[in-house]
Amino acid sequence: MDHSQTPIVTALREYQRLGRYGFTPPGHRQGLGADPRVLDVLGGALRADVLATPGLDDRLSRGGFLADAEALMADAVGADMAFFSTCGSSLSVKAAMMAVAGGRGGLIVGRDSHKSIVAGLVFSGVQPYWITPRWDAERHFSHPPSPEQVRRAWDEHPEAAGAIIVSPSPYGTCADIAGIAEICHERGKPLIVDEAWGAHLPFHPELPTWAMDAGADICVVSVHKMGAGFEQGSVFHVQGDLVDRGRLKLCADLLMTTSPNVLLYAAMDGWRRQMAEHGQELLDAALRTARHARDQLSTIPGIAVMERELLGVEASHDLDRLQVLMDVSATGATGYEIADWLRENRRIDLGMSDHRRILATLSMADDKTTVDTLVDALIAWRLQRNEPTPHDIRLPAPRELELRSVMLPRDAFFGPCESVALDAAPGRIAAEQVTPYPPGIPVIVPGELIDTAVVEYLRSGVAAGMNVPDPADPQLRTLRVVRR
Repeated sequence: MDHSQTPIVTALREYQRLGRYGFTPPGHRQGLGADPRVLDVLGGALRADVLATPGLDDRLSRGGFLADAEALMADAVGADMAFFSTCGSSLSVKAAMMAVAGGRGGLIVGRDSHKSIVAGLVFSGVQPYWITPRWDAERHFSHPPSPEQVRRAWDEHPEAAGAIIVSPSPYGTCADIAGIAEICHERGKPLIVDEAWGAHLPFHPELPTWAMDAGADICVVSVHKMGAGFEQGSVFHVQGDLVDRGRLKLCADLLMTTSPNVLLYAAMDGWRRQMAEHGQELLDAALRTARHARDQLSTIPGIAVMERELLGVEASHDLDRLQVLMDVSATGATGYEIADWLRENRRIDLGMSDHRRILATLSMADDKTTVDTLVDALIAWRLQRNEPTPHDIRLPAPRELELRSVMLPRDAFFGPCESVALDAAPGRIAAEQVTPYPPGIPVIVPGELIDTAVVEYLRSGVAAGMNVPDPADPQLRTLRVVRR
């Protein structure tokens, strides 16, 4: 296919050239009706914010702009089919789960899954068969499930409709997708990979193996995370004959907005062209930048750039080195504290911080200049730091984090419930999910039996700066539990 073509970007340019005008949404009419103060900030975006149909395309979509852009995306990455979504990978993964298991059984699910997967369980009523993460107890860090764990899960639950794993994790660690896919396919069952952090993987041989190349049946990627799209831009990739593509499209239509944002479509279309034409050279440069970042950050006292600790037989299968994960525990500070200092004092934001780590996510937009700004900022933080800020985060042992699932997530979430004081929650069944964010992996899932260790971890974490936005009470003074 001709990857110099951008059907949606070209159609949008033509829409503007012709001076089309629609008596349709959006009501701002390409910015004509917007507040001038808003136009000052969003003018270019508003001009390109037009209705998809009838607007960019006609009322019957006879131009085929979206279909052509999706076909080009599939060809660029070697998938059989691709679907664009403007509601983020959170929607895409729900649609994939419903297409594979909705109405007819359960899914084998890694317990280190993102909150969107748990939300999919609640929406669909699908029964999860959890795979416990592999825990590094020393570093309080989880690794993706191994093929052996997936095989044991299939042996115990052969009735499952499929399996779903997250790879790469928000930290850049990757599962052995090829090994897991082979085990699923031995049983004639599909593998879904939530690869939200891996949109760039097909475009460079030094990056971890992309899920489709490793044999996954459905792969969901977020173009905005490691690509160059707008927030909420997501793509489903599909291959093989184990997934009903018609059902997948219908499930996506059930969940997706009827007012898709053309800006998101256009950005995904243009990013595909950029990567098809220049992806390897752009990622060559990004990987060189990542090596420079790792080298320089490693020289700062008390900051350990993690790499070897993340890989191995009992750890992760591979690592995306554009995700520069730093253990800061030797400084006595929490990652929350450092992230707050960088934002307040150096105007630098970090996408992820936890009780002992910070993460710098690099992309093809970064270079030596941006990396050196981060290095200089961390050196400045280290030089001004005197005594560590006291904190007392209760870190549960791995077995204490393995909460027992006693109800379907859907039944617990939608059933009769009540709010109880946090101290009274141990021994009760959770009716809401509780997710430190980022990285967005739930500590408590609806239907799980809450224990004291997890409550103390959350209480002490919030006191130290942990962000837990999910619960009805974000201060965690109370939790919603199933009514007795």
